[in-house]
Amino acid sequence: MKLVKPISSDLDVTRYLGLLPELDELFELLELLGAWGRVKLLREIEHSGKVFPLIGIVMGPEDKSVPTFGLFSGVHGLERIGSRVSLAYLRTFIQLLQWDKNTQDILNRSRFVLLPIINPVGMFLKRRSNGSGVDLMRNAPVIADKLHPLSLYGGHRISSRLPWYQGSLNAPMETEAQVLCQFVKEELFSSQLAISVDVHSGYGARDRFWFPYAKTRNPFKHISEVFALKNIFDKTYPNHIYRIEPQSKQYITHGDLWDFLYDEHIKLEGNRLFLPFCLEMGSWIWIKKNFRQVFSVLGVFNPVAHHRLQRTLRRHIHLFDFLHRAVQSPQSWAILSTQDKMLLKKSALDFWYDD
Repeated sequence: MKLVKPISSDLDVTRYLGLLPELDELFELLELLGAWGRVKLLREIEHSGKVFPLIGIVMGPEDKSVPTFGLFSGVHGLERIGSRVSLAYLRTFIQLLQWDKNTQDILNRSRFVLLPIINPVGMFLKRRSNGSGVDLMRNAPVIADKLHPLSLYGGHRISSRLPWYQGSLNAPMETEAQVLCQFVKEELFSSQLAISVDVHSGYGARDRFWFPYAKTRNPFKHISEVFALKNIFDKTYPNHIYRIEPQSKQYITHGDLWDFLYDEHIKLEGNRLFLPFCLEMGSWIWIKKNFRQVFSVLGVFNPVAHHRLQRTLRRHIHLFDFLHRAVQSPQSWAILSTQDKMLLKKSALDFWYDD
């Protein structure tokens, strides 16, 4: 896979039409975006004579310190539903901007940034990894605690022919991973309060909403704020479908990109808060309802039946809307007294880490 230098000129989408249906949908939405957002061609990736773009979208004020919500997807090429969910929300948001004053006001005082197709080559090749055979979510320089050396699932350096390959030891991160990290640092790290969601599929029969860490079963620094945010979400949507938990509750891995970015952020000076989440849509329920999907490389990770696809595309809009609202209203969950923070931390430890 060859890296082509960044392009600063206007995006010429005709160069990429027909490569992926998800890219074609993105280009359609960019036409609707108009003056509401800024489109950035972050990199081009060349593979097998084809050129694939990595496109970021930034909406809202130029001031990067304002509250920011980030949506990311398409890290794993097989999990195409993640990009489709992000694009479905972007479509709804853009349509609301055309007529809804409340949405327009939200965008006047906050930012919304997206990188909806992070691994287009993997999507084109219908495989989890990128064009070099590297699993991007095992690619950051993060070493997990107490992970058995023979645990392939948690990341390994044996061969790119095996899934969950981290890449060569001491090699730089893959281009796509570097682009993601740079985009997050540029667009979210300066915000006083930022939340990101990375959309995946494939684990379990329930939609899970994970927060750091993936590298260790020890609690991360902002467990109090996450527990306060969970309490508000539970009260606002008492019938929601999500299991909110640390990712390490299910498994631990090397090289998690969001662990890396969170740790990079807490090194910065200032009283800023960055909370990265992962939405892991449970694809087993799609297989359970249509077992024949298991014999398709895409069927294991994506809904096949049209009505299930439609249900999935509308299923998470309220979650993203809640999180975008939450970054603008930190008083009840992110701005905590010392006593409240201690009480919330104890409750969070009892709830999530009692074992």
